[in-house]
Amino acid sequence: MDELLKEIKELKKIVLEQNILRKEVLNFEEACFYLGISDSYLYKLTSRKDIPHFCPNGKKLYFNRTELDQWLQQNRQVSNAEIDKQATNYILKKGRR
Repeated sequence: MDELLKEIKELKKIVLEQNILRKEVLNFEEACFYLGISDSYLYKLTSRKDIPHFCPNGKKLYFNRTELDQWLQQNRQVSNAEIDKQATNYILKKGRR
């Protein structure tokens, strides 16, 4: 019985994920799930205006999924391989002195 409940919960999670991926605008709970963060942290981000969001009636918060994706991809960290490549290109371009 426990195994069946576990599988039902997993299926419910998969269905929720698929529904969120089809939506362009997410409500607050969906945005928390999509981002994998707690509701208190999302409230903090919105109150500091650190994350793009909409508040059409002054109460409920909504999020554009594409904007959330762009927000998630901010502050990209360059890999060591990319740094090495940039250094090599710089040396080849400027030449050694």
